[in-house]
Amino acid sequence: MTATTEESLVPVFSTPSPAVRRVPVDRPWLWLQRGAADLAATPSISLGYGLALAGVGFLATALALLNGWLALLLPLTGGFMLLAPLLAVTFYESSRRQEQGLPPDAHACLVAWRGNLPSIAAFGIVLLLVHLFWVRLATLLYALLLGGAHAGPEGVAAVLLTPAALPFLVVGTVLGAALALATFTISVVTLPMLLDRDVGVFMAVATSVTAVRASPGAMLLWAGLISGAVAVGMATLFVGLIPLLPLIGHASWHAYRDVVRLPAATGAAGGALS
Repeated sequence: MTATTEESLVPVFSTPSPAVRRVPVDRPWLWLQRGAADLAATPSISLGYGLALAGVGFLATALALLNGWLALLLPLTGGFMLLAPLLAVTFYESSRRQEQGLPPDAHACLVAWRGNLPSIAAFGIVLLLVHLFWVRLATLLYALLLGGAHAGPEGVAAVLLTPAALPFLVVGTVLGAALALATFTISVVTLPMLLDRDVGVFMAVATSVTAVRASPGAMLLWAGLISGAVAVGMATLFVGLIPLLPLIGHASWHAYRDVVRLPAATGAAGGALS
């Protein structure tokens, strides 16, 4: 990691607390480089879990199409953005183990959330509630802007490409992007921090918001890269998500480690490595 100076650190609170480091705009490319190295070091764990997540996404989308649930396509797509930080805990732990020189362990990575279970579970509930809110909002938009439009899998494109669907697509995209950006702001380093240290949700979220405020350019680029990865994954019928989800997950760990500086007294989350 690059050496830091006190001038480059932004405290989260005035009392002894975590601090965040300002980073240059192009810093996310370094996070991706380090994430790619972690993925290459543990391909079976990373790609195996990526395949499982992509498979679940594909089945959920196929189910929506086969049953004519056109209104659910938008929230299902957005759900990957909103729940991605929670789904990536396995990748965070894999990168942490590599950083500490520990051998690959698929079981330890899958149960890493147990180390700080109350806080991780609480933030997971927050992300789930945000996703449920997005589902309800997208369904309401569909009902208001597309009325009774209904289509099976062969008619989805026809419905979405009609002039009547344009307001739905525009409004849904704008609101979805705003919600995704807000979720990104409160979660960009939150779950890696909860996994790594025995801290509460409020402290982790405050650190995440401070990190975004301290380096808005870098964080905006990082959000764009994540969105682009999700878009590529969706455009390739989830096949692209198999390597891209692990890549983003591993890189997110390095984003946290690069940006957040914790007080020496802050202990590691107990049991996370077991």
